[in-house]
Amino acid sequence: MNNLDKKENCLTSSASNPRQNSCYEKDAKRSLIWPPPQASPKFNPRLNLGVMASGNGSNFEALVKAIQNSQLDAHISILVVNNPNCEARRRAQRLGVPCVIHNHREFSSREELDKALVKTFTKHAVEGVVMAGWMRIVTPILIAAFPNRLINIHPSLLPSFRGLDAVGQALKARVPISGCSVHLVTPQVDDGPVLAQAAVPVLSSDDHQSLSERIQRMEHQLLPLSVALAGQNWRNEAQN
Repeated sequence: MNNLDKKENCLTSSASNPRQNSCYEKDAKRSLIWPPPQASPKFNPRLNLGVMASGNGSNFEALVKAIQNSQLDAHISILVVNNPNCEARRRAQRLGVPCVIHNHREFSSREELDKALVKTFTKHAVEGVVMAGWMRIVTPILIAAFPNRLINIHPSLLPSFRGLDAVGQALKARVPISGCSVHLVTPQVDDGPVLAQAAVPVLSSDDHQSLSERIQRMEHQLLPLSVALAGQNWRNEAQN
């Protein structure tokens, strides 16, 4: 079989079942980020960020490391967690980032929780807020306090697979490509304008854990890039 025959055979197999095609799976480590990564912009003064997290906190740490490596010209003034026992809180202690607990169980409503969040972020004069694995639906109270300055990361290529368990939704739908998106937060869940996206292949051998891990590795790259893009928009708005 010559190279052309091999290519045609690959395309035919991919069309019939891309997730079981060896030509497809050998590219498992490849991915696509859009917009393409560029040199990180410099801000004077640095971006002043607040971060929200509920669980493991790996995206929060990715932001901290991007700052330490001069990939993101920013400062994280405060991390807010809603789970006192979450790993994100322990990461903050290890990384030397101030952390505040707003346990959602201690608030009478989502609105009361968001009022406390606004008060905390206003106290620290943050320029924007990053939801790095915040497992609570936010209300217009928080959104209105930071219009176009509230960012969320979601493990799918929006507008596909909004809401809970996007990875499980992708596996159930048997899509050949999934990924992650960083978007501005609006009252509709996972419906705001997309800042950036990264695509990853979905393999025939994937389960929930393996696909989640592949997407999360891309989240760690995508989130700092997206914050820098958002920061440019914020500073441009301030000048106009």
